[in-house]
Amino acid sequence: MTNDNKVLDVLDKPAPGRWLALSLQHMFAMFGATILVPQLVGLSPAIALLTSGLATIIFVLVTRFKVPAYLGSSFAFIAPIQVATSTGGIGSAMIGSMFVALVYALVSLLIWTTGSGWIMKFLPPVVVGPVIMVIGLALAPTAVSMASTIEVNGVSEYNLLHFSAAIVTLASAIICLMFFRGVVSLMPVLIGIIVGYVYSAAIGILDFTKVHEAAWFEIPEFLLPGIDYEFVITPTLLAIMVPISIVTISEHIGHQLVLGRVVNKDFIKDPGLNRSLLGDGLGTLISGFLGGPPKTTYGENIGVMAITRVYSVYVIIGAAVFAILFSFIGKLMAIIATIPQAVLGGISILLFGIIAASGLRMLVDHKVDFGQQRNLVIASVILVIGIGGASIHISETFQVGGMALAAIVGVLLNLILPGRTNDSLAGSEIE
Repeated sequence: MTNDNKVLDVLDKPAPGRWLALSLQHMFAMFGATILVPQLVGLSPAIALLTSGLATIIFVLVTRFKVPAYLGSSFAFIAPIQVATSTGGIGSAMIGSMFVALVYALVSLLIWTTGSGWIMKFLPPVVVGPVIMVIGLALAPTAVSMASTIEVNGVSEYNLLHFSAAIVTLASAIICLMFFRGVVSLMPVLIGIIVGYVYSAAIGILDFTKVHEAAWFEIPEFLLPGIDYEFVITPTLLAIMVPISIVTISEHIGHQLVLGRVVNKDFIKDPGLNRSLLGDGLGTLISGFLGGPPKTTYGENIGVMAITRVYSVYVIIGAAVFAILFSFIGKLMAIIATIPQAVLGGISILLFGIIAASGLRMLVDHKVDFGQQRNLVIASVILVIGIGGASIHISETFQVGGMALAAIVGVLLNLILPGRTNDSLAGSEIE
């Protein structure tokens, strides 16, 4: 796909009717994944939608209307948010999210002053690939448990009826991916959830009480620091959340490279990786401040652009505006709240698996040679530490573990072990 056969370029404005349709398409492309993350970590889907729209508009402004990217909820932070919430409450996760944004800002500043070459070499595929695999595989037990069990008197018990809803959801999403083309193939999450939801209603496992009680217009449930929770910073909190920035910055770079190839522009140079990272970080900052999950640029929306050949940043802004408006529709948010755990579990099986497979794909695309002991050692240690849940307890209030520890160890091994090459993320297609 090149810019030579574009329908609309980055700064082109579509006609009003077409603008409406194209923006709605982008909104629905990101909708399923964006609301799934808050459902999994106990946050408000309405806030997730609202902050995704706000973060996208901030990103477009910071990148000077040059990068048509949509920012949605990041899957990389699901496990860290769950851990942070269990140890210090949901407020801790939000504070951690804001500190992640600070890391983005600092890296952006470094790139602005020193260039982007160093970070491309600092995060080679042999490190990033296995870490991405850990993100998906470490969440696998959660997905299976959600799909096949229900809570009875505080105890999780296997339930075949609910598991059947998960299977129907999973099968629907797979069918969309495998047997359809065009826009349908870009929305397997949304379509899978809808089909699973309809099936759940048919077998009688839905409760519509909240839908009947909800108003048409409702203010999203904000989580504001100092008002809804105490602003408490602990070393353990930072150790849980901040190291995941290694993964999300890598993901950001990959998306900028892929989007640049689709649009036929070099976004790493213009407007610059420093601006796009800063825009991503500011989006995560405002999201954390309001009570939403951390943000990342979405591959789903890049896929929509690749198929439609519409690269207009104004279409992306339209999608962001729709997301903000939808977040205030109480009935819609109430319907989302009634989605059964089994349906979310079914779609999570596919999504978490795709995340893990995308890490494997990175290793294959970059022809990482596991005949070299160096590469074998780095990947092996990252996978076992990350999936096994290893942790280092420095004190009672400070520990590092799981994905965070795996990412840190991977970077250190890459710097320490002999035989380092110049291979970098350039040319990767993280999706």
